[in-house]
Amino acid sequence: MLLGAHESIAGGYTRAVDEGVEDGCACIQVFTKNQTQWRDPVVSDEACARFVEARRAAGIAVVMSHGSYLVNLASDNGETRRRSLEALRAELARCARLGVDYLVIHPGAHMGQGEERGLALVAEGLGALLGGAGGGGGGGTQLLLETTAGQGSSIGCRFEQLAWIIAHAGVGERIGVCLDTCHADAAGYRMGTRAEYEATMGELDRVVGLSRLKAFHLNDSKKAHGSRVDRHEQIGKGTMGLTPFGLLLGDPRFASHPGVLETPPLPGGERGYKENLSVLRGLAPKIDRKRKRNKS
Repeated sequence: MLLGAHESIAGGYTRAVDEGVEDGCACIQVFTKNQTQWRDPVVSDEACARFVEARRAAGIAVVMSHGSYLVNLASDNGETRRRSLEALRAELARCARLGVDYLVIHPGAHMGQGEERGLALVAEGLGALLGGAGGGGGGGTQLLLETTAGQGSSIGCRFEQLAWIIAHAGVGERIGVCLDTCHADAAGYRMGTRAEYEATMGELDRVVGLSRLKAFHLNDSKKAHGSRVDRHEQIGKGTMGLTPFGLLLGDPRFASHPGVLETPPLPGGERGYKENLSVLRGLAPKIDRKRKRNKS
């Protein structure tokens, strides 16, 4: 797996590349704008060109963008829906200019109107956004639906929900999936043993198709399995344990997939990505050695 982290763009897009290099990232994730504001930034062609060149020079293999937290395609509020579609359209255009490979979004929250209605609105919105000859203006950027923890009325905590959205959006390969390990665990999918891991991946393959799985968010969880609460933790410091991450890293099916950290800062305020990446890189060999000892 290509390992990396979500890096800051404060002060300019190239800062994310600089921090990625400092942390030893093969891939990075960024926000291309302030994720808590609707207002879109004015991004010059020069700034885009600097980012593209910095990424190339640094050898960053994959760049992902995380969409705004304000976007909610499952809402039936006219103003929220209009703003959400406009924000995603602008984000896709910005990603294309920056050469971003994947745009990750949360499917949305139905806000009490019911799962069925929420799913229909998400699929309808994505179909309108990505359909047609223009394809949403995203260039080579693929949109990825992120698995969610199922907190509140959020949609996307079950693989069946993601599959329904993809099928009914009707835009083919324009939509893929990003699996967040913390969210999947909180939603009730187990990966704590090899048998559980294979069962979860088998279900994902059966329901959605592993060909749709393009990226991972690598986070431990502060809360218990099945809690449906989204609280990230340092790798190995939460309730999931190290095994799920070692199984992922040792899975040859995902050798070229990006896996980015979204872990919280360390107690002193440092990013902590170097430390977490070091833990991740050491996991697969340790688990392999353990299996060999058990066989002998």
